[in-house]
Amino acid sequence: MTKPSAPKRHLPTSPFRAPIPPPLKQFAVGDQVTHDMHGLGRVIGIEEGVAALVDFGSTQVRILSPYAKMSKL
Repeated sequence: MTKPSAPKRHLPTSPFRAPIPPPLKQFAVGDQVTHDMHGLGRVIGIEEGVAALVDFGSTQVRILSPYAKMSKL
């Protein structure tokens, strides 16, 4: 397997527009979420821009930003 490459940087002299990055996911205490590995859970703590503490019933997990495998329900 090959490692995925980092996105190429936009050159200021390019005639094409710079790609717009996707918006960062925002979560609040009490949000119901789903995680690809852990399943359904509820956010019980937030460290702004760093991590979210999520209660999945049987375990509590600290999920780091950018929350690639987690989405809000």
